[in-house]
Amino acid sequence: MTRYETLYESPLGEMLLVANGDALTGVYFSHQKYFPENGDVRRDGGDLAVLSAAKQQLDEYFHDGRRLFELSLAPEGTPFQRQVWAELQRIPFGETRSYGDLAHALGDANKSRAVGAANGRNPISVIVPCHRVIGADGTLTGYAGGLERKLSLLSLEGAALAPVEGARAATTRRTRLSAPANLAFDF
Repeated sequence: MTRYETLYESPLGEMLLVANGDALTGVYFSHQKYFPENGDVRRDGGDLAVLSAAKQQLDEYFHDGRRLFELSLAPEGTPFQRQVWAELQRIPFGETRSYGDLAHALGDANKSRAVGAANGRNPISVIVPCHRVIGADGTLTGYAGGLERKLSLLSLEGAALAPVEGARAATTRRTRLSAPANLAFDF
């Protein structure tokens, strides 16, 4: 399969944007876990419409307050992974959910770990907002692009987390959160 690629310089570091020609198949931060392998035929996609649109919309997200992405997406994964990724897209800008919340929304509250594994394999970072998934107690949990980036994305969106010192969060599912005063990021 032919894979079209271009680079995007985000405020959080370089990102690789990947498409199949018609749809976006990947958005990866440099050095993130599960970065794509070099097995496919790779072509410069700098002038490909879907990649140009992705760059523009990412610019708007990082700099102008874009809340929704309007791009054709084609993430590759198992049927369960694609269900999880579809559910991630239902999490509104500035809100968070726990892995248990997502498992419950998918019909099986006992699949929190499976949801976590699928969330971690999300190939379309930021646009499919896996960064909006946090621990059940409201604390920051893993992110393939790195916890610092996850915290930056949540801060950009105005979401808050429980204090790191072990205090439990008072946040619940579907609660809008406000940004903590002690976080500052340059965007």
